[in-house]
Amino acid sequence: MPVLFDLSGRAKLRLTGADRIRYLNGQVTNDVRKANANLSMAACVLSAKGKIDALIYITGGEDELLLDADPELRETLAQRLERYIIADDVTIADITGAFALFHSIGEAPPLLPNESHWRRGKRFGLAGWDLLVAAAEHDRVLQALAAMDSVCDAESAERFRIEQGVPRWGRELTDQIIPVEANLEGEAIDYAKGCYIGQEVISRMKMSGQTNKRLCGLVSLQGTPLSLAMKLFTPDGRKEVGWITSATQSARSGKEIALGFVKRGFNERGTKLEAEGTVEVVALPFR
Repeated sequence: MPVLFDLSGRAKLRLTGADRIRYLNGQVTNDVRKANANLSMAACVLSAKGKIDALIYITGGEDELLLDADPELRETLAQRLERYIIADDVTIADITGAFALFHSIGEAPPLLPNESHWRRGKRFGLAGWDLLVAAAEHDRVLQALAAMDSVCDAESAERFRIEQGVPRWGRELTDQIIPVEANLEGEAIDYAKGCYIGQEVISRMKMSGQTNKRLCGLVSLQGTPLSLAMKLFTPDGRKEVGWITSATQSARSGKEIALGFVKRGFNERGTKLEAEGTVEVVALPFR
């Protein structure tokens, strides 16, 4: 299992100002008041219709909040957040190029030669640790980490992400998806916090206990490779019931697997669907 990841390419923002906590708490699905320097806390930024604008990770500092998100969101995330700063004492700065970010999976963080401040973060559905360092320290820290365990390359990291059932922007996460549909309620949503943009939709969905579609694991039963945007149909081929968002060959099982959204009524574990061959709906993460 991969244990070390170089996530330095992720977009990074710094929020400062006396109103930063109150302001951001009105923008995201998790409780920013719980953010601290020892935690990378997942949260979603939503539209008024409850659709995802971004999945972010938040760290609280003494006089700042640090956010990171998928690289594709570098410009749009800052613009989305700035749109709702009215009379708030909040400043948003893009610090993407100033810092490197590493992630380690395990119950305890790696022991580096120099003092390093690791913070807890569950980025791949497993207990893990984040380390933020100055960009100038990237190569030195990478070398030190690589001496303890191999750092996962981009291709292996993507395969591992899919095996773990972790959604990412541009694939499982788009401005047409509600967080609950992408299985983000466990880590990224606090149902007891105060109001935020899009909360009404999230609360209504919790009350009903239903979603129109759900992110599922899919396994090709004949070993046929699966691919992005492949459509899913009922076994008789008459009804379209979903689509594939990410696909790979599993390093664990050797099987062709995929993530995809499947409509309600067809996304129970064990359900057989058609996608250029038969696929079976399975639980996430893949075993």
